[in-house]
Amino acid sequence: MSFEIALSGINAINTSLDTISNNIANSGTYGFKSSRANFSSMYAGSQPSGVRIGSQTQSIDIGGGVLTTGRGLDATIQGRGFFVTKDSTGVELYTRVGIFATDKDGYLVDSFNRKVQGYNAVVDAAGVPMPGAALGAMGDIKVPTGQIAAQASTRLEYVGNLSADWTAPTVTPFDPTNPLSYNSSSVAVAYDSLGAKHTVTQYFVKTGTNEVTVNYAIDGVTAGTPTVMEFEPTGQLKQPLPTAHLTLVTPTTGAEDMEIDINYAGSTQFAGETTNTVNATNGYASGALVGVQLSEDGSVVAQYSNGQKQKVGTVALATFPNENALVSVNDTSWTTSSGSGTPLYGTPGSGMTGALTVGAIEQSNVDMTSELVSLMTSQRNYQANTKVISAESDMMKTLMQAV
Repeated sequence: MSFEIALSGINAINTSLDTISNNIANSGTYGFKSSRANFSSMYAGSQPSGVRIGSQTQSIDIGGGVLTTGRGLDATIQGRGFFVTKDSTGVELYTRVGIFATDKDGYLVDSFNRKVQGYNAVVDAAGVPMPGAALGAMGDIKVPTGQIAAQASTRLEYVGNLSADWTAPTVTPFDPTNPLSYNSSSVAVAYDSLGAKHTVTQYFVKTGTNEVTVNYAIDGVTAGTPTVMEFEPTGQLKQPLPTAHLTLVTPTTGAEDMEIDINYAGSTQFAGETTNTVNATNGYASGALVGVQLSEDGSVVAQYSNGQKQKVGTVALATFPNENALVSVNDTSWTTSSGSGTPLYGTPGSGMTGALTVGAIEQSNVDMTSELVSLMTSQRNYQANTKVISAESDMMKTLMQAV
């Protein structure tokens, strides 16, 4: 019986050594979670019959160190949760390794070329993502690879201080070609439906006490009706606030006619310098995709050459009722088991899922000092069991010689 008990100890220690060796070998593997072999006793009836490895415990709930990379498509989960991926066969796998990229078809994939799962952005009839819309259907996240369409300017916001020190121009009437006929001017860039640039010029003329008249030109051609801005003695605009509406007919370019509303809310008339804090339209030219990056809330943001950014999807995270029952598979991934329960999907930072740290990767959580101590302990246990076998063998030899 002693032979069998000692042999069971050696077999159990070998299994434990496999676990320790695997931990040490993966000390530099991103997203790796160490395991521990748990010994349990064996009995034949009421008689001890040895030892075995009864179970293995994964340290999934212990986070690894964070390696800062600065890369916009690297992310680590601060807390619970797994990134959700699908391999080429459609099998769903879960990982803590947040190293992503876009493939040749525009799909977001991980470092093993598995498609990352998430919530696609809700788009309008033209296929443009709608800001502020609810989450779309869960599936593969695809980044549009073509040109982003131009958006025609429809609004111009102007905020500035029109100096109370101005005096009425000596040259009248207003003439856009004569700077002596106006006090100041401001130029903004607007875009038509094809993305072509147009200049919108505002000419400010002091026309009375606490009164400024604004004249307009688009591409150097007088446009719209002059707007009168009246100010209170306190320097604030009188109610109702003045607005302007400009129309640009573009029959030769093939673009739609432009309709621009100008808003002057927030403008003032105080003594001192004439200043301008806002003078911008809401349109933009078409642009090509130049990059993709993640946000802390899991948003996948496409960046275009025209300076625009569009949210094209949101990365999903999965949590489990019993994550320690997940089954480890290749490439630092896990799959479900009957004990892990059904995955619960959510967005980073919501519910039980952790937020993302972008530009960083989770390192292995292996504690090398602890593993080396365990290795030495296993070595001593192995030697002790071999001593038992050696002693039992010597006793049997002595008994046989006595017989």
